[in-house]
Parts: sequence; structure tokens; C-alpha cells
Amino acid sequence: MDRSEILNLMNTVMTKRGRPTLTDEAQGTREAGFRSLDFSETALRIETRIGRELSFDAASMRRIETVRDVLDFFEDATRAA
Repeated sequence: MDRSEILNLMNTVMTKRGRPTLTDEAQGTREAGFRSLDFSETALRIETRIGRELSFDAASMRRIETVRDVLDFFEDATRAA
């Protein structure tokens, strides 16, 4: 999956929750209102889209601080899937 597809899925989750869409990759996830539940829902949507389960480790998740980090994380995870 490419970045724009991942961002679209993230924004689908944000819109569903009544929050503004994500436009600035440098914005912190807290400031953007992108919560852990949003992360999980995005991961599930990605898995559904690619037809397989994502594999990732908790250590790399702890380093996520910005929208860019989330996009990078999911890009890497979909390449490995």
C-alpha cells in the first residue's frame, strides 16, 4: 500500500470519529487527535484491504510520535506482509 492509501484510511477513521482530517505529516499524533484506538482501526482496515494480517513489534510502535511516523510504520508493515 502506498502512503496516500494509508492516509486515506487514517482519515476515514478520523472522519468517522468526528475529528479533522490529517494533512500535516509533521503533526504529533496527540495534537492531531489520532489515538491508539484509531491506530488499531486503521491497522484492521489495512489488513482487510491487503487480505492478510500485519506483523509488527511493540518496540517500533513506541517510537511513533507524528503522523509521518504512523505512515512510515504502516508502509513498512505492508511491505513485510
